[in-house]
Amino acid sequence: MKKIFVCVIGLSLFLPFGVARSGHASGTPAKILFEKKCSICHSIERPKSEAKTRKDWETTVTRMRNDHDGPITSDEAQMIIEYLAEHYGK
Repeated sequence: MKKIFVCVIGLSLFLPFGVARSGHASGTPAKILFEKKCSICHSIERPKSEAKTRKDWETTVTRMRNDHDGPITSDEAQMIIEYLAEHYGK
């Protein structure tokens, strides 16, 4: 019985690290924020299908936030811009 308990405790401690390394984790905080916030108004595939400069991403995210009432704070906008520029930049 003690052996089973030790195995269960060991697995519960190390399983999250194995999941993160195996690529099954949902992503970085910036990616999660991008997917959560931007998908409120449109498909995530829409921005992922474009390659823009950092300045272009700043313009786009600012427009979505200000002109289309995108539900993001200025700090969230900066995180999203950084993510988009890094992963979908020119």
